[in-house]
Amino acid sequence: MIQVIRWNVHPDKIKEYEAWAKSAFPRLVAVPGLIELRAYGPIAGSAQVVTTYEFKDVTAWAAWSAHETVRQVTEERRTMTLNEVSELWGPSPIVPAPLHPEMYLP
Repeated sequence: MIQVIRWNVHPDKIKEYEAWAKSAFPRLVAVPGLIELRAYGPIAGSAQVVTTYEFKDVTAWAAWSAHETVRQVTEERRTMTLNEVSELWGPSPIVPAPLHPEMYLP
């Protein structure tokens, strides 16, 4: 199970956001239940951020997302960001496990 969250950093708060993020992401990773956190940004020209949070199942996600630290980090982020979109994704019934090129090479 993966939660995907996208947001734009407010143009007037980019430096503040960058300083905050250095402590925020480690705090999120320290909360039990999270398997992996990844953060992405465009290669050029935008202050948009995409994060993915991987969990074993919906129960692990629910406990993690209800944790006080996660709630606090989320509220802090929202003071510096705009246009947040959050989605919860589960495994595909067609491709339930990762595929790798070497699986198909002779």
